[in-house]
Amino acid sequence: MSVRLIIDPIDFVQNAGIRHGRIPVIDLVRLHDLLFDKEGELIYQISGRLDKNAKPGLQLEVKGKIHLNCQRCLEKLVYEIDLKTFLLLAKNEVELQQVDEDDTIDAILATPELDVINLIEDEVILGLSISSRHADGECNSLKLKSATDNPAGKKQSANPFAVLATLKKTH
Repeated sequence: MSVRLIIDPIDFVQNAGIRHGRIPVIDLVRLHDLLFDKEGELIYQISGRLDKNAKPGLQLEVKGKIHLNCQRCLEKLVYEIDLKTFLLLAKNEVELQQVDEDDTIDAILATPELDVINLIEDEVILGLSISSRHADGECNSLKLKSATDNPAGKKQSANPFAVLATLKKTH
């Protein structure tokens, strides 16, 4: 397990802190149920800065590849993560609720001991699709099924209802 990075986010912003590193996917335990395997790593950078209204926030960038389960064929799906987000720091629950009313702003509560690895894991999970799957025609099981449906390599009719049309004419 990699070393946890704990920061005081307000202090981190005031000191214009920057941290970067690598996180093995195996360390992202809450993500495991969504994964095909636990291979790979994520590269991150987090920096503290003020937004255009001079409010403190964290700029987070995460890149890497993870292997998800394709929901169509249940095989490995290589998923590229390229996450860039700015998280406004709310000093208390009231401020967080006010910020949450604006859907264009992402905010988190500025707790004195913020675990950066958990924050990164949260953002990765939130960025995933509800139903991850290969692009159309890329699933292995669908390719195999179509090959077994037509083992002799016979040319299939362009219109599946053409057979029905011929039956209708003959009867």
